[in-house]
Amino acid sequence: MMNLFKPSLALISIAFALPIQANTLDQAKSIQNKTNAASAASQKRINKSSQASIELQADIEQLTEQVKNLEIYRNHLQALVESQQQEMVSLDAQIEEIKHTRQGIVPLMYQMLDGLQTLIEQDKPIRLQARTERLEKLKTLMPRADVSDAEKFRRILEAYQIEMDYGTKLGSYQGQITLNGEDTVDADILYLGRTSLIARNPNATQYWSWDQSQHQWQPLNISYKADIDNAYSLATKQIAPTLLNLPVSLANAEAN
Repeated sequence: MMNLFKPSLALISIAFALPIQANTLDQAKSIQNKTNAASAASQKRINKSSQASIELQADIEQLTEQVKNLEIYRNHLQALVESQQQEMVSLDAQIEEIKHTRQGIVPLMYQMLDGLQTLIEQDKPIRLQARTERLEKLKTLMPRADVSDAEKFRRILEAYQIEMDYGTKLGSYQGQITLNGEDTVDADILYLGRTSLIARNPNATQYWSWDQSQHQWQPLNISYKADIDNAYSLATKQIAPTLLNLPVSLANAEAN
């Protein structure tokens, strides 16, 4: 009778034990799931923190590079400022020098104009009207405030250059000459530097040479006609360059 109940008790014990084990397994699974979820969340946080750290490191490197560039630019600006300060000192010195130069250049220009006037008055009457008008324009230019001293000086030098050209070039022009201190006649005037100054009437029948010693025109011997006509043709570029034989305007010209 007693043996009949022992298997039954064992079955009952197993029956009670099965629900307990199932609950324990479910709890374990739940814990595992929670652990896995917590691990996944932690990993996400770790990944996020790692990405943030990488981005922060990149920002730090970029800022470091910008700081280096700013230091280079700062040093560049300092060098520019120092150079500008030196330039200002140099400009101040130049301004002072210009002031002194200007104080000296203005009297010099007036002296040059006086010298130009003396030259024109004592020189042969080559393009006398044009030279006189040029001198008067320069005198009128000097007191003008709207023209710089540099421009005034440039024009005076230009006038001197023209005067120099008269002494080296062959040229001709139309003008008037005064004969015997009274009669004024139209003439074609030819000059070869300051060596020879000749005039002829428009129909090329009369010729004169300037006598510098007497400051007057003297008639020329007709024997010079061919040479003089060649000189006029050469001056107007009607013939090729050739050897010229002209009377010299340094002494009395040969009369008829």
